[in-house]
Amino acid sequence: MNAYEALRRSRPEWFRDDPDGIEIITDPTLVRQVRRRARAGAAWRAAGLDGLGSWWERLRAALRPVPIGVVSADRYLVHLRDPVRFPGGRTGLYNRLLPPPSSTPGVVVLPLLGPDGGVVLIEHHRHATRSRHWEVPRGFGEAGASGEENVSRELGEELGTSPTEVIPLGEVHPDTGLLAHQVKLYAVRVDRLGALEKAEGISQAITVSPAEAEDMVRTGQITDGFTIAALYRARLAGLFDEGGGGT
Repeated sequence: MNAYEALRRSRPEWFRDDPDGIEIITDPTLVRQVRRRARAGAAWRAAGLDGLGSWWERLRAALRPVPIGVVSADRYLVHLRDPVRFPGGRTGLYNRLLPPPSSTPGVVVLPLLGPDGGVVLIEHHRHATRSRHWEVPRGFGEAGASGEENVSRELGEELGTSPTEVIPLGEVHPDTGLLAHQVKLYAVRVDRLGALEKAEGISQAITVSPAEAEDMVRTGQITDGFTIAALYRARLAGLFDEGGGGT
């Protein structure tokens, strides 16, 4: 728990409590109780839903350590498993993923190409779903970089271009049940496209009108939440009011 306690001291905002919310347990005795119950629960799950697992399987699960605190950490995310008390009084463990302490918010970039403002979409193979998705460029924030700098980097990496105008569209929290990440949304004007970053799983780019992009959401061709959020925010910002072309 040393790394966990270090995070509690260095990033207290990650551990603040709400009087009517989910409380993070800090008392060592209560933390040990939560760990024991989690281990016992794992033992019975190992026995099978009908409770007929072998004694040896239950014993192994009961003795296996249950990670609490910092489960893992790398340059992209921190996986925490907090001992918590829910508003109803029940205690347990709750997983959450956070950005590294030194990072800046990630960015989602909606490219609008040329005078007609066509929406540029990339077909990107994603490891998590093991499938291809129509998306707009996005990426993690680099330490010390501004939002505009992160936008320019992502455009350069994924579409081989740079913005002629950057338009902030606000922020979004992609999954408040698991992720603590805050992501900044932007629209950008670009006058050309360059080489695609195919080494990252991008196979092609297309340009469609805003109406066509929204129809791809309607018909289920676009399911990526970041892309849907960027399109909606652009619509609310009036960026699609003048229409737009596509190829």
